[in-house]
Amino acid sequence: MSLREQLCAYGRRAVELGLVIGTSGNLSVRDGERVVVTPSGVALDRLTPEQCPVVDLDGYLLEGDLLPSSETPMHLAIYRATGAQAVVHTHSVFSTVVATTMTELPPVHYNALLLGGVVKVAEYATYGTDELAANVRAALEGKRAALMANHGGVTVGATLEEAFEATRLLEWLCEVYVRGLSVGTPTVLTEEQLAAVVERAVNPPEFPRR
Repeated sequence: MSLREQLCAYGRRAVELGLVIGTSGNLSVRDGERVVVTPSGVALDRLTPEQCPVVDLDGYLLEGDLLPSSETPMHLAIYRATGAQAVVHTHSVFSTVVATTMTELPPVHYNALLLGGVVKVAEYATYGTDELAANVRAALEGKRAALMANHGGVTVGATLEEAFEATRLLEWLCEVYVRGLSVGTPTVLTEEQLAAVVERAVNPPEFPRR
């Protein structure tokens, strides 16, 4: 499957899972010095491979008749600053709820470690601006996910599949936290508890054989 076809496939999944609505949200995948990105103004469940533009890391349009996503500066800033090979940005409900009310998503479940632990909320800036790109890049440092104040979430990965699964996990963690607040005060895992999870993963128990 080509990179353009991958963008279309995961774009459809994002819509099916309710992670985006309308023309919101955007995805990209890096191929060396080139980046294939979803176009501006096209609903992700209606996207076709030939509609996906290709830009270089400086933002120059190399291929395609449609304009790249308005959030392309953010994607490119992430690629220039990290080893990411794919970026997914959505306006999913629970991630956006947390992004409008919190400065960070605390680790209420050990799976937060898969995203780097505490998920930071990048300071608000107008969409598509270099300021927002810089804010998100800072919030992502050492992480696989960040939230964007009053906006949504963004995740990265070594592949588009990995970045997309990180988005699903981010939304799940945000939903657990928000629903937990409706019952009481969610318990946040301590650094010691998280370290024990890492130790368990590195040194799993051995099972005797008969």
